[in-house]
Amino acid sequence: MKLVYGIKDKPKFGQLLVFAFQQLLAILAATIAVPAIVGNGMSQSAALFGAGVGTIIYLLFTKFRSPVFLGSSFAFLGSMFAAFAGAVSTEAGYAGIILGAIFAGLVYVVIAIIVKFAGVAWINKLMPAVVIGPTVAIIGLSLAGNAIGDALHFAENDGSAYVMSAHGWVGFICALVTLFTVMICSVFGKKMAKLIPFIIGIVAGYAVAAIFTVIGIKTGNENLMIIDFSLFQHIQWVPDFTFLNAAKGLSAINGNYIATIAVAYVPVAFVVFAEHIADHKNLSTIIDHDLLEEPGLHRTLLGDGVGSMVGAFFGGCPNTTYGESVGCVAITGNASVVTILATAILAIVVSFFGPFVTFLATIPSVVMGGVCVTLYGFIAVSGLKMIQKVDLGENKNLFVVSVILIAGIGGMTLKIFSVTLTEIACALILGIITNLILSRKQDENVTAA
Repeated sequence: MKLVYGIKDKPKFGQLLVFAFQQLLAILAATIAVPAIVGNGMSQSAALFGAGVGTIIYLLFTKFRSPVFLGSSFAFLGSMFAAFAGAVSTEAGYAGIILGAIFAGLVYVVIAIIVKFAGVAWINKLMPAVVIGPTVAIIGLSLAGNAIGDALHFAENDGSAYVMSAHGWVGFICALVTLFTVMICSVFGKKMAKLIPFIIGIVAGYAVAAIFTVIGIKTGNENLMIIDFSLFQHIQWVPDFTFLNAAKGLSAINGNYIATIAVAYVPVAFVVFAEHIADHKNLSTIIDHDLLEEPGLHRTLLGDGVGSMVGAFFGGCPNTTYGESVGCVAITGNASVVTILATAILAIVVSFFGPFVTFLATIPSVVMGGVCVTLYGFIAVSGLKMIQKVDLGENKNLFVVSVILIAGIGGMTLKIFSVTLTEIACALILGIITNLILSRKQDENVTAA
């Protein structure tokens, strides 16, 4: 695609701040959602701080050549639950999640060392476009339910359809205002409007939601109340860093607990490794530059792994490259690494301003749902674009793509002992096996001929 800002371009300072804020909004909901889901007093502000620091570490390892933000990873939710469940105290649980992030990060480091000496040719052979393309599409499609669920947050799902109550319609209107504002700005916008469609869309959606909420408060009509302003009554002024709590629980760590943590985190790290490659293949297509070759897969892995360790040290959550960030780059055409750096610094700075973090947390799910319809959709389309040059008239390629799409969309999630393989991991693994088997048969036919 045509980029407005390339990797090395540096927007003007004023524009840079606006672009950084837009990236922050794109990754915000997911980044602060992980600590909220895990609970146990985990700080959303600290998670935001950890994501910012982790991203800077990633940029340093990748020599500022890979424009993507790292945020809290949902893949490790089960691992984090296990860390707290197996701990003798909450403080020991905090020590456990830091230890787990170190285990996961070390997996990345080991793989990075292997890649450094073995090269990436085997990766490209193992995961060609016919495998990676539909897998990237699945990353976007697997998130589709989250986007629609958020957009229809106030509607009731009876298991077969969303039942639209008055509250549901009001929320859906806010989502649609956001969605169409983003699309109109991106397609018809001039200059700056075309570069910041998410900010404009979120502001528009938030404004409509605020108007409905104020009217609802004045009239006592709960169906109009979309924004939860009560969050301002519980502002966290300073990030509650994970390592401060972990230090109190170190004495309760023993060999059995360490083994439990290793089993909970290490296998998941291999699953996230597959998603890491898919994300970087996707980003490579968007910026028309192979990141696995330059700065190199070993560098992106080291950046992701070490960034994840450091991020967890402060915020408790292992980090990962964010599809929302990649989608933001794709839609806006802004691949400036300086923008990502500014976003990381902004995340660190705002994490110390409780009222601002709380304000961001008040952005309604329906508004973020409207934004995510476009973000996740672009991820899916980016994957489909990867297979444009693949000959789907050839049965071998047709079967590989079919297997991946059906396994992913069908929700093939497998639990093997304590490890959960996500639909993305299952689809990718099944696709790789299918491609290897059918390619071998094809090679035999060529040799025989």
